Amino acid sequence: MTNQIDTGTDELLCSLDERVALITLNRPERKNALSDNLTPALRQTLFELNTNQEVGCIVITGAGNAFCAGGDVSGMGSGSNTETQKKPPTVQDRVNTLQHKQETLTLRLFEHAKPTIASLPGPAVGAGMCIALACDIRVGAESAFIGTGYRNVGFSGDYGGSWLLTQLVGVAKAKELFFTGRRIQSEECLALGLFNQVVPDDHLQQATMELAQQIASGPPIAIGYMKENINKALELDLRGALAQEADRLMRCAETNDHKEAVRAFMEKRTPVFNGD
Repeated sequence: MTNQIDTGTDELLCSLDERVALITLNRPERKNALSDNLTPALRQTLFELNTNQEVGCIVITGAGNAFCAGGDVSGMGSGSNTETQKKPPTVQDRVNTLQHKQETLTLRLFEHAKPTIASLPGPAVGAGMCIALACDIRVGAESAFIGTGYRNVGFSGDYGGSWLLTQLVGVAKAKELFFTGRRIQSEECLALGLFNQVVPDDHLQQATMELAQQIASGPPIAIGYMKENINKALELDLRGALAQEADRLMRCAETNDHKEAVRAFMEKRTPVFNGD
């Protein structure tokens, strides 16, 4: 049974079914560009799902034929914020604000306690690309593509794109993609490791949900530790990674899920995990 989760705005939809939370960026007329309604709701929804024990996996997708076009260019540079007309913010004020926004979206998503999947029906550009790359896994439709997009609006990049892209494709390729801003079509995304799967457009939802349900049915504590181990591997040396793995595995050994998995193996049945 599907349960709808209130996000406070129609620009962001969220539902929960079979332990999979489906978040839909819902501005199809603007190719799901971020807005002053959508983005705060996304931040808050991610925050709330972090501790929701009924959620085993999160899928983020976009309505219509796009994932997310990034920031809404039509609102850039307008300077129409009435709250700042009397005293315009300094450059450092704007830096501090952006740093907070980035940490509560990209960093929150990258470090999220739940496994995350980006399901891309179409383009993911700029900050939209960053949201997709901050997810653990990406499934793309054949017509989907990724683009850095920043050079086209005279920006250098934000929301972690330079770090996330470099981790996946390496320094030289990341520089090329930022400097040119060209589209990276789905097959190239697959070859570069940006996409885990590419599927026909009309099969995207089914393929994504099958993967999400497979992940969501697994042992939540162990999978959470797996994600933590892999994320930490980006900053640890081998000795540190070994220490991290030893600690997390011994913690898993104390869980009821581990004991259930052993019983199920001996009884030749599928284990049922409860996250304890």
